[in-house]
Amino acid sequence: MNVQLPVTARPATYADIEALPPHVTGQIVHGVLHAHPRPAPPHIQIASNLGMEIGPPFMRGRGGPGGWIIYDEPELRIDGHVLVPDLAGWRRERMPELPETAWFETVPDWCCEVISPSTARLDRGGKRQAYAEIGVAHLWHIDPAGKTLEVFVLKDGMWMLAGTRGEGETCDLPPFADVPFALDILWTL
Repeated sequence: MNVQLPVTARPATYADIEALPPHVTGQIVHGVLHAHPRPAPPHIQIASNLGMEIGPPFMRGRGGPGGWIIYDEPELRIDGHVLVPDLAGWRRERMPELPETAWFETVPDWCCEVISPSTARLDRGGKRQAYAEIGVAHLWHIDPAGKTLEVFVLKDGMWMLAGTRGEGETCDLPPFADVPFALDILWTL
């Protein structure tokens, strides 16, 4: 369950996240603390499968162009937001070295959210808006229930739908269009 804590007289701070129980992930979006439990196994499976599919060609250059750094659940601290996408990627030329902190301050080039009932409103609402505000160039929304992928590209500060793919289709959309893959790989064990 996603819990949006009551708005207080002050914006949420990182101390509010640190005060959460260890089994809860906290994010601050537009000054509001959002807390939700760790993802369920099907959610983790989809995110992991995606990482394993795009990692070799885009991170390692095996069968693809390489040039990317891709991580599961990185903590982003940018412009007052604390965001934890399911996956995020940076082009290597934009982040040639890893930060020495436990979080990232460099805006990712790509973020991916696996939509769950407990996070759908945040992922499709305030979090998507925050990603646009900080300048994430590409955003993917994966809907496990509908077995669909929606791909958005940021144009002039607004999200434009670049394409939707579903069960039985091939993912050939930005920023990973160079090495298409069967979308069904995401739903398998």
